[in-house]
Amino acid sequence: MQTDKEIPQKLKRDAAISVLLYLTPIILMSVAFYFTGFKPWHGSSDLPFRVPPFLETVFENLNTWGLPVIVLVIGVIEFAVGLYENKWTKNESLVDIASFVVPKIIVKPVVTYYSLQLLPQLLPAGKDIFSWVPFWWAFAIIAVADDLTQYWYHRLHHQLPWLWRFHRTHHSAPYMGMAMASRQNIIYIIFFSQTYLTAALTYLGLGYAALFVKVIKSLITTGAHSSIKWDKPFYEIKFLKPIGWVMERLISTPATHHAHHADTTDDGVGYYKGNFGNMFFIWDIIFGTGIITRKYPTSYGIKHYMEEEWYAQFLWPIFKSKKEGSELSADGPMVGDEVREAIIEPLPLETRVAS
Repeated sequence: MQTDKEIPQKLKRDAAISVLLYLTPIILMSVAFYFTGFKPWHGSSDLPFRVPPFLETVFENLNTWGLPVIVLVIGVIEFAVGLYENKWTKNESLVDIASFVVPKIIVKPVVTYYSLQLLPQLLPAGKDIFSWVPFWWAFAIIAVADDLTQYWYHRLHHQLPWLWRFHRTHHSAPYMGMAMASRQNIIYIIFFSQTYLTAALTYLGLGYAALFVKVIKSLITTGAHSSIKWDKPFYEIKFLKPIGWVMERLISTPATHHAHHADTTDDGVGYYKGNFGNMFFIWDIIFGTGIITRKYPTSYGIKHYMEEEWYAQFLWPIFKSKKEGSELSADGPMVGDEVREAIIEPLPLETRVAS
């Protein structure tokens, strides 16, 4: 167990390591250019493969209406395939549906559109400035920058109690399913980095690679939240086990991410104090915040969940819960993600943080 003094020290150390991780793909690209003599300064980051003709017009207009349209279409597709399997109460279904519809079909397309309108005013000389970066190098740079930033965003919402209530909605559901991937409080969504990063990178000339990262990441994170244990064959079928060993350390899978959504750590499987990775699980390996058990929790959610009103979970602190003693009520307690067995007479808080 880490002390209160050790936690900030670990955060500082891990932040320093993160700076090196952010720079690694850029350094590797520069080294590759140096030894190969390749100088793509006047080249293009166009896709190294052809897209269907009906998409070419969309890609040609990424800097204006193209990217918002793609964001909207991806949102609709995720919404269509995500809402199944869950055994909802009316309240839980409203939380999930609001978290799907509002961000994907309203917030993200609107934010993307206006970001693209604002960027030319803020960075008039920046348009397509990095278009020379080869597609696959751009993909590597963006994948690391985007997902490592999200790892920290996610981790801090668990390790800093005052941020927990903005992320609590994602953990309140007592079930898993693909719809869970987007179940978040509106404030958490608004400050989520990927939408702004994708818009900025598109303006700077890296739109194709940014979109590719967005799609791949969406598939991985949605699959990690799925109630379908699609990774299980990789742990049980002999010739697939080597692939499974690499896969579970590289990307998030149902086994590793379901553990993060468990309502207890007592069974040796649940690990809500770690396994923070979104697309890549390797961040948890590097920073020592992950465990791999190849097992799945038997129960999910948070022990002190009071089934707060859907609007309080989605819109807190704009709207607060009417349930007395709730973290989301007016002047509610700041609990953090520790397990509490009772609200009126709470047991001692579990303070272990993954090391």
